[in-house]
Amino acid sequence: MEHTSTEDGIREAMNCYELFFMKEKVKKYESRDKELYGVELKEEEGIALRAIKDNKIVFSYTYDRGHEAVDSLLENATTLILFMETDNDAGFSRQYNSYPSLNLYDSEGLKVDDEQKAALLLEMEKTILDYDKRIVATRNCQLQETEIQVRIINSNGLRAEGRKTLYTLVALCVAKDKDEVSWYDWSWAHSFKEIDGRALGMDIAKKAISFLFSEQIHTGTYEGILTPQASCEMLSILSGSFLAESLYKNKTKLKDKIGVKCFSDTINIMDSGIEGMGSFPFDGEGVPSGETILVKNGYFEAFLYDTYYGKKFSKVSTGNGVRSGVKEPPLCAPRGCFIEKGERDIGKSLSEGIVIEELMGTHTANPITGDFSLGAVGHVLKNGTEQPFKGVIFSGNIFDLLNNVREVGTDLKFYGVCGSPSLYIEGMKISGR
Repeated sequence: MEHTSTEDGIREAMNCYELFFMKEKVKKYESRDKELYGVELKEEEGIALRAIKDNKIVFSYTYDRGHEAVDSLLENATTLILFMETDNDAGFSRQYNSYPSLNLYDSEGLKVDDEQKAALLLEMEKTILDYDKRIVATRNCQLQETEIQVRIINSNGLRAEGRKTLYTLVALCVAKDKDEVSWYDWSWAHSFKEIDGRALGMDIAKKAISFLFSEQIHTGTYEGILTPQASCEMLSILSGSFLAESLYKNKTKLKDKIGVKCFSDTINIMDSGIEGMGSFPFDGEGVPSGETILVKNGYFEAFLYDTYYGKKFSKVSTGNGVRSGVKEPPLCAPRGCFIEKGERDIGKSLSEGIVIEELMGTHTANPITGDFSLGAVGHVLKNGTEQPFKGVIFSGNIFDLLNNVREVGTDLKFYGVCGSPSLYIEGMKISGR
């Protein structure tokens, strides 16, 4: 539809406005029993409106096209604005002259035919199933190709347009001997040629087999490694503490702690709009993407702001207005919160201790205090042997935990909006037998 015609209709009814156009195309391939099980295509195109009238802000969205879209947006907005409260901090991003150039769109990958994409998926599943006769099943073997196009315009003259592709490969493997275990993992890339089905399949199969004959370990305080997958889960508990919204609502222990040493001096944390799965030239409000140093050598450095909370604290937006799609307004959130990698592969140097591979129940952790009590599985290393364990509880506080990090590995990996390398930690409290 013509964006100018949409603007004309909105401009007459509201004091100021922001229009968010998004087109998303998702193609999902699924395999089962070494055969292609199905291909699913889903495509959506919608428009979201945020508008302000008499210092009241309102949000509306539609999947209609043309003049019907304008009518739908205005009808909803006009009805809802009667119930909105006055908010003097409501506003939209200013105009920007340039945006970072990021290599996020794989036009060549989109041209690759279904047969080749299915072959990659089938290779992953075959690698898993053929690895060991004790592997009895795979589940959720999927390759998803996502193409996203976004345009944002507002009454301040902002014009931002960008696109990206994202390929995600996932699988779950079930292994059975005297006991039954499973392992789930996934990988992603912006380019199809960077997805390696065989490598992911091999990793998943090896891990599943390694957990056969798992036992509980003794209750105690251990030292050892959190793998990237487990470390990302822990970082997800902490990430909300960096938000200006949490600061405003007094829901972060980092309040009044800028410049204070809050973590181990081995810890450096960054939030990035140009690395990770959430990378894009701009955020959900059209603010150029960049990087914000959150923790430097253990010292807390800064909070993350969107336009709204930036105005409340007289700060410039850090590009952290995040949208989940057309149906939701932008929220203050991390873009790509990650712990920076260290200088050596710490996994190869560990001869004794525990390796926590996976955590369960992170949604139960307290994001304000940082307290957690989570299920954990992993391995015990002793005298050159590796014994799997399960059925234990890993508990503590995320702030204390990151104060006990003695070394950071080089194997940085993103899972969703969080990324981390392996972390060598002392004082991990385990409740077992």
